[in-house]
Amino acid sequence: MNQASVGVVIATRDRAPTLARTLRHLLDLPERPPVVVVDNASTDGTRDLLARDFPQVRVVCLPRNRGALARTHGVRALATPYVAFSDDDSWWAPGALGHAVGLFDAHPRLGLLAARTLVGHAAAPDPLNEVLATSPLGRATDLPGTQVLGFLACACVVRREAYLDAGGFHPLLFFGAEETLLAYDLAARGWGVTHCPDVVAHHHPASSPRTGRPAVVRRNALLTAWLRRPLPYALACTRDLAGEARHDPHARQALREALARLPAALCARRPLPPQVERAARTLDLPDTAAIGATV
Repeated sequence: MNQASVGVVIATRDRAPTLARTLRHLLDLPERPPVVVVDNASTDGTRDLLARDFPQVRVVCLPRNRGALARTHGVRALATPYVAFSDDDSWWAPGALGHAVGLFDAHPRLGLLAARTLVGHAAAPDPLNEVLATSPLGRATDLPGTQVLGFLACACVVRREAYLDAGGFHPLLFFGAEETLLAYDLAARGWGVTHCPDVVAHHHPASSPRTGRPAVVRRNALLTAWLRRPLPYALACTRDLAGEARHDPHARQALREALARLPAALCARRPLPPQVERAARTLDLPDTAAIGATV
């Protein structure tokens, strides 16, 4: 693998110990990729840690927390044609990035590759692996793996050109289930989004989920509907969430936050082209809906 072919971008905030563990794994990879850490205005000494212990890592310091948009700052800071994303609690298996580079080189339309994710010290398969592998969107003759419209941001590799062409992660969503919208936007621009299980990432998430995540995920699913899906679909999603909000505090919070962002979503609304909307509708079926979302 050409060492200049792929770099790694990590967005982080106030998680210095886990970030240090991730960097040690990444810097030990045989591929030795360049690494960019984008710090979302941490206050826990993250920047001091990076300067002291990881001087070989490029650091982009943001003056305020930009959420998932921090990844775009990292992509712009790299000159490599391919960019692998890690979170501050995930890293790539030895050889994974080299294999990804080969797939991108051989398939010029490939815009994003969703890896197989192994979780924790037991390396247990993430449940999303099976969902992605059995996507009803099937295979395309000019793409590797199985076509999908969902992925885990901590376990994907993108073609830099495609990522920037699609606009990157949308600022309106901030963080939480931001992946589906990017998959939609890549597909809408003609880029392939596929799951390739031979590319492997490791994820060691905290034992307890981050506070407020259930509400954020539902908020962003609704905003994604308003940003890209047909109006009847977006209205039905709003009605369903409003019904759940009567008895579910997470749904209530999600609805309140989504409605506050709705004017901005309407201004940025860009419905999917027909072929991508057909694919999204296929994934709306109850037994395949997780392919168009993330956990």
